[in-house]
Amino acid sequence: QVQLVESGGGLVQAGGSLRLSCTASETIGNIINMGWYRQAPGKQREFVAVFTNAGSTVYADSVKDRFTISRDNTKTSLYLQMNSLKLEDTAVYFCNFRAIGRTLWGQGTQVTVSS
Repeated sequence: QVQLVESGGGLVQAGGSLRLSCTASETIGNIINMGWYRQAPGKQREFVAVFTNAGSTVYADSVKDRFTISRDNTKTSLYLQMNSLKLEDTAVYFCNFRAIGRTLWGQGTQVTVSS
């Protein structure tokens, strides 16, 4: 079974940066889109950013101009560069690969922003 493995989370001060990575254990065919979501304590999981099948990127308003999503050419790895981090960015971040017939989630990586 294909797995998505995330890394790069941690503790950072407000204003700092982190780069999250998500790598699939094998190549996934028929990718529709690849994205990042997050879930803060006591809140529902929310959309952060996505790389669409057309190759465009879409961001949540709350992270626009601060976060950058990118991927490798093989569509095996996905990244999220997070700059100017705010306290409200604290959450568990999940990568998500959607392909024809299946949706895969990573296990999540904790990002904690301190004051």
